[in-house]
Amino acid sequence: MKVCLFSLPGIPAGKHNIKDARLDQVDKITKSKKKTYIQIELVKDEGALDSDVLILLKKNQMDLILLDLDFTEKRLEKAVEPFERGMFLKFKDTLEKEELLSSLSLSEEEKKITLGYGLVTLKPVVLVEEEELDDVSGVIFKAFQKSGFISFFTTGEKETRAWLIKKGATAYEASGQIHSDIQKGFIRAEIISFNDFVQYNGEVGAKQAGRMRLEQKDYIMQDCDLANFRFNK
Repeated sequence: MKVCLFSLPGIPAGKHNIKDARLDQVDKITKSKKKTYIQIELVKDEGALDSDVLILLKKNQMDLILLDLDFTEKRLEKAVEPFERGMFLKFKDTLEKEELLSSLSLSEEEKKITLGYGLVTLKPVVLVEEEELDDVSGVIFKAFQKSGFISFFTTGEKETRAWLIKKGATAYEASGQIHSDIQKGFIRAEIISFNDFVQYNGEVGAKQAGRMRLEQKDYIMQDCDLANFRFNK
């Protein structure tokens, strides 16, 4: 996952852990020997197009809008296909209202067309005030929550760990994040929701309360699910 720090010189680019208080709660209960957060990559302005989410100061929002407006106006000079022209006219109207393109609901055809263009405000954008930058970890977590990604947790004596998946990912897809062999030999997923894990003070308590579920490949993972994947070795 990549996060673009748009015109934010005070935060260095590079690898950064997503400090998640929910993972801390799980680790506190399990008392694992090791705790591993999700690690993301922070990039600067030039990496905006390849990023999953952007962070910028509210006062700099127009800088981002003007980038897309300039691109849109140039594209309208070339667009001859009626559908595409209509789409870009809609984009121009939105941007001239000083609104981000991510505020629009796009059809599947529009989404397909826009994949080939460098429109940065189609991406999730997190607007922050300058004083919020004092808490870098908090800002990064805020961006993670808006990025379209979620996390699931694994926990045990050796390690409590957060794993990154796309929102809407299945148990089968999530298992592959841990290891391709687990995905290949997938049998089932043992799932405990985060709230149940905390409420019943861990895996044993949740199982005794009947809160562990056996799920198949097509189960849609929920944010902070505690997962244990059974597989053929």
